[in-house]
Amino acid sequence: MEMIPSTFPIISLFIISLPLGAILTWVWPKADHAKWIALFTALLDLVFSLYILLNFDPNVQGFQFVERAEWIPTINAAYVMGVDGISVLFLPLTTILFVGVIISSWRTKRHMPRLYFSLLLLLESSTLCIFCSLDGLLFFLFWELILLPLFLLNSLWGTGPNRRYGAVKYTLFMMVGGVPLLFGFVLLALNHAAYTGNFPEGLTFDYLTWFNTPVNHKTETLIFVLLLLGFAVKTPVVPLHTWMPVITLEGCVPVAATIVGLKLGVYGLIRFVLPLAPNAANELQWLLVILGLTGVLYGAIAALAQTNLRQMLAFSGISHVGLVVLGIATLSLEGLQGAVFQLLNFVVVAGGLFLLTGFLHQRTGSTDVLSLGGVAKKMPLLSAMFLLFGLASMGIPGTSGFPAEFLLLFSVINNHTGAGLAALSTVILGTAYFVTIYRKCFMGPLTNPVVAESIDLRKGEYIIIFIFAVLIIIGGFYPTAILNILDTSTRFWVARF
Repeated sequence: MEMIPSTFPIISLFIISLPLGAILTWVWPKADHAKWIALFTALLDLVFSLYILLNFDPNVQGFQFVERAEWIPTINAAYVMGVDGISVLFLPLTTILFVGVIISSWRTKRHMPRLYFSLLLLLESSTLCIFCSLDGLLFFLFWELILLPLFLLNSLWGTGPNRRYGAVKYTLFMMVGGVPLLFGFVLLALNHAAYTGNFPEGLTFDYLTWFNTPVNHKTETLIFVLLLLGFAVKTPVVPLHTWMPVITLEGCVPVAATIVGLKLGVYGLIRFVLPLAPNAANELQWLLVILGLTGVLYGAIAALAQTNLRQMLAFSGISHVGLVVLGIATLSLEGLQGAVFQLLNFVVVAGGLFLLTGFLHQRTGSTDVLSLGGVAKKMPLLSAMFLLFGLASMGIPGTSGFPAEFLLLFSVINNHTGAGLAALSTVILGTAYFVTIYRKCFMGPLTNPVVAESIDLRKGEYIIIFIFAVLIIIGGFYPTAILNILDTSTRFWVARF
């Protein structure tokens, strides 16, 4: 695997601009300008991410724009950043999502605006570092750092009466999940020291060194289980999912768009778990299939029973992420490409649906079926966009959800026919739960006077949602643009098996 060093520290500049923007929100004389500073910083980061994407060579096998510096030399932990075909597309999509989150918070977050928008920028910075980190200890540092801004954002600006409970539950789940993750990384570092016969000098947390270091069967199985458990909590897989419905219902709605849209747990499975323990992954393929299939079926059935838009979207996400885990479990090219494609879809589709739900909540004060009805009559643009994003989540042809879901179902049916056919049935359930709740919330007579007095999408809101919609259409009609970027890196990943 190649590592192409960067002649200019573009990734570091890309990441450091966000904490600098957060500091600027505090030193700027007027607190009301914090939102403008946050928006400008996020847009600047979008420019950096587009520069990285446009200069990325999809034919290179390995990591590009690599930056390396000493961090903790005693244990050979280093600051190593870089991107490959699997991670590079997440950078611009993540920055676009955070621009949407900032815009959705524009008129509502007047309480402590400096703290709110600075926390958003710190959350964005840590998230982008997760996609770029090529050192295990560095990755774990940013993995844990995102907990503080998420805890504060949800506990201080949540919308439900139990928002602090939801924030604490989420944080505790993630901290417990971090324990096996850290143990797995330490085992990988110790394994390299044992392989070289040199301790402690042989310790390393370098991702590529781990990638090329043999592991004995017993240790590899233990590493696989530890890393799988650590990432499964954040994915989330059933039964480790119980934090998801709580945080989406009680927490801050715009922030929930980042939790639902950015499936960092699944990214961890693809980046660390399977390629670093390929033999164990082959042997324990059945475990991934069970976890994925359970999530697909449970999430779809639970979503069908919901009477709140936010909880329906939460359980829908659990179902969709279960299908992604099934696709990864096939250890095939189609399964991996479909999985990464769907993860990119989550950022735009699931994140966009939550942003729209947040706009609806701002106007009506509720996302419950009983408080809505006839929304399309007063908010036709919001309703039309919600329908488009919902169709994409169902995998309707012409949307980006179709090629991703087709690749996933094709790979699962081809490799695990029974599980694939069971997963295929959830396509019907997905249509049922979305159409049912959409009809109740957006169609029918106007019964709530608050809905009758509400306004449609404002200009800024419409622009960001329109950008998301364009990405959905482009991904549906021209998926080759995405698959070409994924191809070389995913082929190398599959070659491990």
